Amino acid sequence: MDAVLTLPLAQARALKYNLELRTRMMEESLSLGQLEVSRFDMLPSLLAQAGYNTRNNERVNRSRDIDTGELVNSRFISQQRSNVMSQLGLSWNLIDFGVSYFDAHQQAERLNIASERRRKMLHQIMQDVHIAYWRVAAAQRLRGDLQAAIRDAESALTDASSVQRELVDNLGENLRYQRELLENLRLLEAMNSALSLAQVELALLVNVPAGFPIVVQEPESMTAQYLLDIPVEEVEELALARNPDVLERHYDSRIARLESRKVLAQMFPNLRLDYGVSYDDDLYQVNNDWVQASAQLTYNLLDIFSVPARRRLAEAGVSLSDQRLMMVQVATLSQVHLGRLDLASSINQLARSSQLMEIDRSYQHLQVNATGVGTQSRLDMVVGQTSLLLSTLRFYQAQAALESSRARFLFTLGVEAEIGNVQDTSLDELAATIAQFDNERAKLDAR
Repeated sequence: MDAVLTLPLAQARALKYNLELRTRMMEESLSLGQLEVSRFDMLPSLLAQAGYNTRNNERVNRSRDIDTGELVNSRFISQQRSNVMSQLGLSWNLIDFGVSYFDAHQQAERLNIASERRRKMLHQIMQDVHIAYWRVAAAQRLRGDLQAAIRDAESALTDASSVQRELVDNLGENLRYQRELLENLRLLEAMNSALSLAQVELALLVNVPAGFPIVVQEPESMTAQYLLDIPVEEVEELALARNPDVLERHYDSRIARLESRKVLAQMFPNLRLDYGVSYDDDLYQVNNDWVQASAQLTYNLLDIFSVPARRRLAEAGVSLSDQRLMMVQVATLSQVHLGRLDLASSINQLARSSQLMEIDRSYQHLQVNATGVGTQSRLDMVVGQTSLLLSTLRFYQAQAALESSRARFLFTLGVEAEIGNVQDTSLDELAATIAQFDNERAKLDAR
């Protein structure tokens, strides 16, 4: 892995080596293979057969005299004891062709469904990497200051404990001072633990050993205000046209309609056509090879009674799929509006976090420049350090939340990086595709 890990490269590694995404891709490949196989089912059947017959005696037939009714043995042999037969025939069945035709179209829709599920899995992986990456960037930025603040707090706590025995009149003030130090030390240690876990989470996502030291390049926070400037009507239309959940239900609805047509096709009379070439080496036959053809039209009259029930079942399946589609469309529109509110809130929270961080930084500078050396001054110093670290961490968290909100909103609209087969694409190409999407594609596609 490179010495410095960028966000596009981290997402590319996660996509390249993630087992769950690989499973989704295998499901898509399996659906593609099933589609190719189902197309062969529409072809006529070409049957070739060969056989050998033998018996231990001659085949002699009897005949009954039409006048006397007596059985008369034939004096002629019309079939030899052993013979070889072969046949090559072509058979075509109308019902089988119709069912195979609709099966192939249904399988094509299932392939589309598998593709949409892969899209959802791809987005989830990229979003998880995004959040973990920002947490590691925060840990990398704050690790030194955090360790220094913990050491200062522990030193101040040790000094306060050592002078506790000498204090008689102001013992309560000293205990209050120690309690505040311990509370700030607890916050600092909790921050350190949370940031340490981020390194392990990112390592697992990008498929490197858990103890491997990861150095990340701090990403630039992308603007998201342009998404709020798009008219709501355009956003809704884009979501209904490209959202993977909506498209998956569209494909389910098509499958249900094809199923109803397949059921109706099975109710028609069946036409079977056969054409074949045969050969028999029996020397008693005048024509040892011949060509035969046949056509049969069959219909099960009892199927007439099941027609209403089958039709109602097919219509019920179509109605259910349409209802599910409508449900998903309404949910998607709700996600669009909730996503806009979440995006606006994330933008506002990032601005507030930035203001709070600047205020804490200015306060910390005042504490550093202060000349006091008493216990209260040391406590103020520790409190200022803790507040600055907390506000900085919250700023990174707000950035991560904004990036996550932007990614969720774009995916609700059905806008994501166009990534093909990750197994056949190199890491550099994947990273370049993701970086191009982050820099340009989101704005262009969203409009």
